[in-house]
Parts: sequence; structure tokens; C-alpha cells
Amino acid sequence: MTASGGDEEKRGTRLQYYMLAGFIGGLGLGLIVYSLSRDAAWVGWTVATVTGPIGQIFLRLLFMLVIPLLVSALIIGVADMREMATLKVVGLRTLAYTVGVSIIAVSISLLIVNIIRPGAGVDPAVAQAMLAQSAAGARSITSTVVEQKSAMEQLISVVPTNIIAAMSANDILAVMFFALMFGIGFILTPEDKTVALRSAIEGVFEISMRLIGLVIKIAPLAIFCFMFNLAAQFGWDLIFRLFSYVGVVVLALGIQMFVTFPILLKTLGRKSPLAFYREVREPMVMAFATASSNATLPTSIQAAREQLKLPDAVARFVLTIGATANQNGSAMFEGVTVLFLAQFFGVDLTLGQQFSVMLICVLGGIGTAGIPAATLPVIALILGSLGVPPEGIGLVLGVDRFLDMCRTTVNVIGDLVAAQVVSAGAMKSLPPDQIPLENAEQPA
Repeated sequence: MTASGGDEEKRGTRLQYYMLAGFIGGLGLGLIVYSLSRDAAWVGWTVATVTGPIGQIFLRLLFMLVIPLLVSALIIGVADMREMATLKVVGLRTLAYTVGVSIIAVSISLLIVNIIRPGAGVDPAVAQAMLAQSAAGARSITSTVVEQKSAMEQLISVVPTNIIAAMSANDILAVMFFALMFGIGFILTPEDKTVALRSAIEGVFEISMRLIGLVIKIAPLAIFCFMFNLAAQFGWDLIFRLFSYVGVVVLALGIQMFVTFPILLKTLGRKSPLAFYREVREPMVMAFATASSNATLPTSIQAAREQLKLPDAVARFVLTIGATANQNGSAMFEGVTVLFLAQFFGVDLTLGQQFSVMLICVLGGIGTAGIPAATLPVIALILGSLGVPPEGIGLVLGVDRFLDMCRTTVNVIGDLVAAQVVSAGAMKSLPPDQIPLENAEQPA
């Protein structure tokens, strides 16, 4: 290892510890403030004018760079395949992995919530009273349900009529479709005709990564602010309110994270689970703090490149697709929340209805935007179709931020597991110069 390489690794390790320190410090200080001065005016002022804006500026800086990073990474990732046969292998493996693992994830969550039944046994009068109290908080979410498109309209809208408009509207699926088609164009066009354009797009990718590297340096401060806001506003309620519901969600996500993923890594990814989790600590902390797959994408790509030593072509393709399309945690959260609220309001769902919920959650996990709280309108839509009051989503708003952080962590680690598995299976299909020396032979 070169001296500069060693220095970079030390800086990366220090950043991880700083991020962890920011997390623990913000949470601890927030809980102290909540316990001693929860109703003080200065707490609200601090959140609104100091810690809140710092966190938002950090997120906006990341989101500002996500679109150019996503487009350039996916275009170059596809172009690096060089042959349609290679793209077919990687693409089909990614699709099969995403659908298969999403089905496993949602099945686990539905099984657990049916066994534990966290929403059962509530007095109907109490349920209606709580519904009335939560209606105001849920109105901003349920109001977006009427704006939801039909399945066919959603399918058609994936193909953008104006890529600039799609970027400005943050329509990630449409932007990804454009980038995918543009990358395929690189494969089909003679290489001598695209050298200059390819170099320019690679330059956009490298510039985006460098700028994101600068932004990431303020991550410890931003994480401190995120956790302080969360703890100072919700305090111990974060731990005790809706304990059984939170426990079921965390249990389901934990099984996916620490049982399903290690099995996939060991059997299909040819990677030691312990080594894998050690190498993805930074994106794991970033995902938990920001509750956004898209905001964590730059850190994930960096970890795949520098820590996991995955082929750039595969890692860029799988991770950029996965930030929107491989959201196991979101799919699991949707399944648990729908069944919990159905139990809470005394709506018995048949086996057929639960199977429909599973399919919708799988599709929802594929199509949900990788931003905080993006699953809530999807849940409200499912609730309305099952005869469960959509306003009931307001009952879980108080703990959603914490659960959003947990499910986003599963989403992001699931993307990195997918990149590891797809890379291990596609090594023979990649051009020799696309395979990192460190990964020429994966450890068992």
C-alpha cells in the first residue's frame, strides 16, 4: 500500500469514528434536553434555526450532486460492459436478485406480524379516538394518495418525454431509464465515435465524487444535528411509544440484515459476512443518519470501489439501480405497517388480500423514491384499497423517523449485498481489465 493510500484509509477510518461520535453525542444531548427542558422555547428555536438548517443544508448538498452522479455512473457503468451480452448477464442477475430477495423480505415481515399481531386487541373506541387525534398529522400524507398514478400510468411515465424536466422533478426512475438507454447507445456505437463524450461523462462522475468527498467531511456535524433534533423532539417516546409495532419492524429488518444477507453473501457472494460488514461501516452509518438511499449513494459507490474492491462497471450499475429499485427495508416496513394498522382497526385480511399486499409491497419497494418518508404515501394507498382508514398512518408518524433510518440502512446494505452477489456471478462475463486484482479470486 502506498503512503497516500494509507493516509486515505486512516482519514476514512477517522471519519467513521467522527460520524459515530456525532450520532452518540447528538442522541445523548437530545435526550438530556428532552428530559430537562422539553417544553422550553429555546429548544424549538434551536431546532428550527440552528440544527435543523444544518442538517437540511447537508442533505441539499448531497441531493444537488446525486443526479449528475447517478446519470454519469449508470451511463459509464453500462458502457463499461462493452458488449450487450455482458449487460444482459449483469442486468438479468440484478433483476432476478431484486425480485427474489424482495419477495423473501416481505414474506418474512408478513409472517412475523401475523405471529406476533402487534395491533390486535385494541378497544374500537380507543382506536377511533386515536384516529381522530392523528388525522391532522396524516392529512399531508393521505392528500397525496389522490395524486397517485395507476399502474399503467406509472409504467408509461418511466419513459421520459423530456429528460431535463424529469431531472428537475427528481423523477429518479425516468432519469435512470434515460441513463440506461444512453449507456446502451455507447455499447452499440463504434468506440472511436464516442471517446470524447465518454471522457466528458467520466469527468462528470469524478468531479461529482470529489465534490461529494468535500460534503461528506461535514457529515459528523450533520449527523449530530439529525440525532439531536430527533431526540429533543420525541425523547423517550421514541423508545416507548408503539413499542410492539416498532419491535416487530426492527425484528423483521434485523432478520433480513443479519440472517438473510449473510446467507446470500456466503453462498452467492463468495464473501465473508464479517469482512463485508466491516468494510461497509461508513455507508451503514450514513444511511441510518440521513434516512435516504439516494443521499447515501455516493458513499456506497465509494465503499464498493475502495473497500469491497468490486468491478466499477458492475458496482455503478447495481448501486444506482438499487438506490431506487432494490429497497428491501422499505418493502418490509410497508408490509408490517399495513397489517399492523389493519389489526389495529379490526380489519381482518384474507390470505388472498395478504398475498396482494405482498405483491404491492414488492413493487412499492422497487418503485419508491430513495428519500426520507417516501413509503408513507404508498402505505396510505394500500390501506385505502383494503378498507383500512388511510388516516391511520398518523398513528405511526411519531416513530416513523427512527424506523425510516432503520429501513434505509437495510435498503443501502441490501444494495451493497446485491453488488457483491452480482459481481461474484458476473466475473467471467466481464472484460479482464474490468476485474480488480484484489477480486480476481474472492475469498470464500
